[in-house]
Amino acid sequence: MENHRFLRQAWLFIAVAFLTGAPARAQEIQLERLGTYATGLFNQSAAEIVAHDPKSQRLFVTNVAKSRIDVLDIRDPRKPALLRSIEVAAFGKQANSVAVNRGLLAVAVEARLNTDPGKVAFFDADGRALASVTVGSLPDMLTFTPDGRTVLVANEGQPSDDYKVDPPGSVSIIRLPHNLARLQQSDVTTVDFSSFNGAKLGPGIRVFGPGASVAQDFEPEYIAVSPDSRTAWITLQENNAIAVLDIEKAVFTKIAGLGFKDHSRPGQGLDPSDQDGGIKIATWPVRGMYQPDSIAAFGIGGRTYLVTANEGDGRDYKGFSEERRVSTLTLDPTAFPNGDALKGKTQLGRLTVTSATGDTDGDGDFDQLYLFGARSFSIWTTNLGLVFDSGDDFEKRLAALLPAHFNSNNDSNTSFDTRSDNKGPEPEGVVTAQLFGRTYVFIGLERIGGVFVYDASDPAHPRFVTYVNDRIFTGVSARGTAGDLGPEGLLFIPASSSPIREPLLVTANEVSGTTTLYRIVSTR
Repeated sequence: MENHRFLRQAWLFIAVAFLTGAPARAQEIQLERLGTYATGLFNQSAAEIVAHDPKSQRLFVTNVAKSRIDVLDIRDPRKPALLRSIEVAAFGKQANSVAVNRGLLAVAVEARLNTDPGKVAFFDADGRALASVTVGSLPDMLTFTPDGRTVLVANEGQPSDDYKVDPPGSVSIIRLPHNLARLQQSDVTTVDFSSFNGAKLGPGIRVFGPGASVAQDFEPEYIAVSPDSRTAWITLQENNAIAVLDIEKAVFTKIAGLGFKDHSRPGQGLDPSDQDGGIKIATWPVRGMYQPDSIAAFGIGGRTYLVTANEGDGRDYKGFSEERRVSTLTLDPTAFPNGDALKGKTQLGRLTVTSATGDTDGDGDFDQLYLFGARSFSIWTTNLGLVFDSGDDFEKRLAALLPAHFNSNNDSNTSFDTRSDNKGPEPEGVVTAQLFGRTYVFIGLERIGGVFVYDASDPAHPRFVTYVNDRIFTGVSARGTAGDLGPEGLLFIPASSSPIREPLLVTANEVSGTTTLYRIVSTR
């Protein structure tokens, strides 16, 4: 298996150099796989989000399958080992997210009935429970502010499957006392979006759940915080928007729609069909909803920027589903004069789009087609102006680097092209890093797998650097011989916090249930 990984990475390295038009020795950084911890649990969400404590050199990994946090010893990152597990059953159903600051562990725990309020439980690095507080419904991500004084929790507030119960989405602000033993429920402020009910929202913001108010419809997904710990940006994935939170005042100051990506423009193409006989990336008369999952903030030249992984997500419940194939829709004959041809399976017919957006004149047919996600990463100003989008770069590079596995899914090695009709490679996680005098962005792909790396030192013109994928396409996924599958959470560990005093990247892989560490090496 190790030889397979070495040969595949060597081949990818040569291919990357060919694509960039540069000799292999000019590549500025490489990701070198060091070691992997495997739970042995396939397709059970046994490794999703990962956090690091530099003092103890431990990783804390959410294991949804076992309702616990797995604690890994990485003093030797080539041999990550399970030390113990922290059970969360006393606080709820499962751990959805974990964060660490100065040895203090915060865990977002979903209630047994996910429409009920969840909890945040605090532990020390040895797994001893210290305190817990109640937060909003379905706490799905949490983070410490850079100053370590506050924990922010994105409470997604998803509806019940029959859509009869739809709790409000919210963000909980937990202000930490100096002595955590004194933490009380009064230290928690949960902010929802009720102040926007009835307000006129900006363009591109989707509110479409049946009978839902704005407060019910907004579903916070992921949080980025400014370096000064004063402002947070929260992705509202299904709504195609980002909320801006004043942390001190505990108020949302802005909700910004992200607009739509025009896939009819050069450089913005996609492969929209899983039944077109191969890789066919082209421009099409559809628009992409950015719908980012992860978001990160980074600074360059005294300015803060935001970077998003534009995964996309649709609402698909028994009580309401917006997901449709283009072939099932009635297309406006003026907007789509060649509509019958477009609905063919080798064109747009197989593409999954929303039925909740696109009938602009209310006459029952579709004047525009909107697909889930943008198959890209984007860089934004803090006012949510678009600075850069990677267009169709992911799919074009994957077509060249892994042509036999283009747009595969994440649980089968015989799934060529099966994701082309629905979100493609599906960029999921994103982290940034200051390395060797440059600023880098790392983006994980949930479906085909692997991590893309770009140099974003010039935020308006990021430059592709490398791509690494430790998936073993000759292996059998269910037997644990296919390598890493479905990277969900990414973590950067700077050299100053690393057990080997070299920078590391960690991936938590949801489908394979593995956690992998890479050394980031400068080749200059």
